[in-house]
Amino acid sequence: QVQLVESGGGLVQAGDSLRLSCAASRLTFTGYWMAWFRQAPGKDREFVAAIDLGGGTTYYGDSVKGRFTTSRDNAQNVVYLQMNGLKPEDTAIYSCTVRRAILSRRPEDYGVWGQGTQVTVSS
Repeated sequence: QVQLVESGGGLVQAGDSLRLSCAASRLTFTGYWMAWFRQAPGKDREFVAAIDLGGGTTYYGDSVKGRFTTSRDNAQNVVYLQMNGLKPEDTAIYSCTVRRAILSRRPEDYGVWGQGTQVTVSS
């Protein structure tokens, strides 16, 4: 069973930065696209970012484009989400997930999720 463990969340002020990490185990890491989603209270899960197998291609949701950057370390089986210029509307639980097939922005296309890490941005 694939395991995903996120870390790095916290309480920050608007304009601050955070870097989230997602450590993956029990999988051939280089065989999977990695993606980040977030879910705010009372809202649907939202696509944040994704990165391809080698880390050379990334995709972002419109609400984070230009502020967030995802990367991966295939030697350490870790994917990162660097979040700059945080806004109160970025407050959510951030989760990582994996997919063998090509990118999807739909959460229902992913089957394995980490437990998530809470990010809270105060104004």
